[in-house]
Amino acid sequence: MWYTIYCEDIENSLPIRKQTRAAHLERIQILVDQGRLMVAGPNPAIDSQDPGAAGFTGSLIIAEFESLSEAQQWADTDPYTLAGVFQKVTVKPYIKVLP
Repeated sequence: MWYTIYCEDIENSLPIRKQTRAAHLERIQILVDQGRLMVAGPNPAIDSQDPGAAGFTGSLIIAEFESLSEAQQWADTDPYTLAGVFQKVTVKPYIKVLP
């Protein structure tokens, strides 16, 4: 089943994001390679493709897992989570309807 993983950043998360980005993307790439990723990306702090020093306020991942507990465990062990980028992570089942 699909699951949304919605992550909310701590204040001024950009330095930690930059430090941990390669490990985070490497882990996301595994989902891509397994055909289990629908979408992933950050929420810019300002209305811009490149928020620069403004940074990000969170991230959204929609990926396929065997269960809610597996999705939660994956989210709990993401490099960004472990490094303290996120203040809150919400994992919920998701049903794709459109398109």
